Amino acid sequence: MRPQPLTAPTSGRYPSKPMFIIDARTRLCGLIGNPVEHSLSPAVHNAAFRDAGLNYVYLAFKVEDLEGAVRGIRALTSIRGISVTIPHKLAVLPYLDKVVPTAKNIGAVNTIASDNGVLTGHNTDASGALEALRAANALPEGGRFLLLGSGGAARAIGFALCMDAKISSLTILAVLEDERAALVRDLREKTSVAVAGFQLTPETLRTHIPDSQVLIHCTPVGMSPQSEETCVPRELLAPPLIVMDVVYNPLETRLLAEARQAGCRTIRGIEMFLHQAIGQFELWTGRPAPEQVMRAVLEGHK
Repeated sequence: MRPQPLTAPTSGRYPSKPMFIIDARTRLCGLIGNPVEHSLSPAVHNAAFRDAGLNYVYLAFKVEDLEGAVRGIRALTSIRGISVTIPHKLAVLPYLDKVVPTAKNIGAVNTIASDNGVLTGHNTDASGALEALRAANALPEGGRFLLLGSGGAARAIGFALCMDAKISSLTILAVLEDERAALVRDLREKTSVAVAGFQLTPETLRTHIPDSQVLIHCTPVGMSPQSEETCVPRELLAPPLIVMDVVYNPLETRLLAEARQAGCRTIRGIEMFLHQAIGQFELWTGRPAPEQVMRAVLEGHK
């Protein structure tokens, strides 16, 4: 007999919703990365599954052997979807069966959908970032953008800006020379936006921040537990610069706190995180995501 829904206990923060007993019909979603202990994805997705009355569960997995992990995902057909985070967003591509065109252009995957072991790579970081910027009225036509970092999140945002937003220029500052050069080359070859790249140093920040309208930070610097770190000196932050940080744990990074104190408009990482998670939920379940429930989990995080 199929288990019946139970009423989930509630702390009063979220409404009581049905949840299913975990059984042989339960679909598994999860996160692979290293580290994963900081992630809010399990709380967000499990709350969304519960609200939607879906017999799904989401777990986080610290993964060092990426090839082995993907073999396991393919073999376990009860797995419906996987989130991919640092450092596997680029490295996972060769192990997938399909990659959608947007993710292929970006060269990075943050979401895997599994259909009976056939693995398709997607990138909801790109759409999530644009939604966050649009909601904050921070996508000026002809805008000049400064991107810090060149990893998976930076690639997604860079391509989203250059392909789907009407910006005039993008400057990329990053530490890893080969990775930065590859991103600059790919953007120049595949888009018509003026793209430049330089080493991320206090001197290049001092040169390029005054010429930029929007600064987007895409490195792990400032992520919990190293939440006191920042790669942007406080004295370089001043209006009318808009500052977005993709780091979402803590909710307000040191960079965002110092930008806000300097009078800049700021966009928290949870805005991009929320919209990319909505995209994942809808890919995995085929249902509209319960946005307000997911936002409540993020806003309630301490």
